Amino acid sequence: MPGEWRWKSRSPKSDNCLVDTVNQSIYIKGVTGGFRHKGLEELLLTGRTRRLGADHVRKCVRILQLLEVASRPEEMNIAGFHFHGLQGQPKRWSVRVTGNYRITFGWSGENALDVDFEDYH
Repeated sequence: MPGEWRWKSRSPKSDNCLVDTVNQSIYIKGVTGGFRHKGLEELLLTGRTRRLGADHVRKCVRILQLLEVASRPEEMNIAGFHFHGLQGQPKRWSVRVTGNYRITFGWSGENALDVDFEDYH
């Protein structure tokens, strides 16, 4: 009928699926010196993981890509990341993923070390 909108279900085998997937290849320079969180490591190596919430994956990918090309921690001071140093020894830094979640990391030379995904609060 004219003017009537209908939802058309589509088969998963169709080329026009309405499924949003994250298939991003990540540039790996080999700079990151280690991970505390297995989900972040899996995301960096394969481009996907089930160990992080789906709503965190895209931002984590962007942060990991920037960690790979950064030569010092201050290069992560990007608008929206809320970059800041943490107290304690050895020195660590933090960038915001979402409200409570952060990616924290240490630094040695040109490498990010012990990259972790944490619930801050």
